[in-house]
Amino acid sequence: MAGSDHGHTPAAWTGSIISFIGFCVAGVFMVAANPVGFWVGIGVILLGGVVGWAMKLAGMGQQESPALVEARAQAARRDTASA
Repeated sequence: MAGSDHGHTPAAWTGSIISFIGFCVAGVFMVAANPVGFWVGIGVILLGGVVGWAMKLAGMGQQESPALVEARAQAARRDTASA
């Protein structure tokens, strides 16, 4: 797919970095046998997903390809015509 970002977007990078930091925090506190710190790390992992999703909704994620948009439109027209 020429011209595809393959996830190299600000939303993907930000969500991945936040989740990686959460993974590291959870791992350190798991080894240290500190359940509160572990769950804080898990919360940071989930926060990374939420931040990445919100950034995608704000337009900083990968844009849909024109071919995909056209294929969806054709499928919708076929569904409407057959109903």
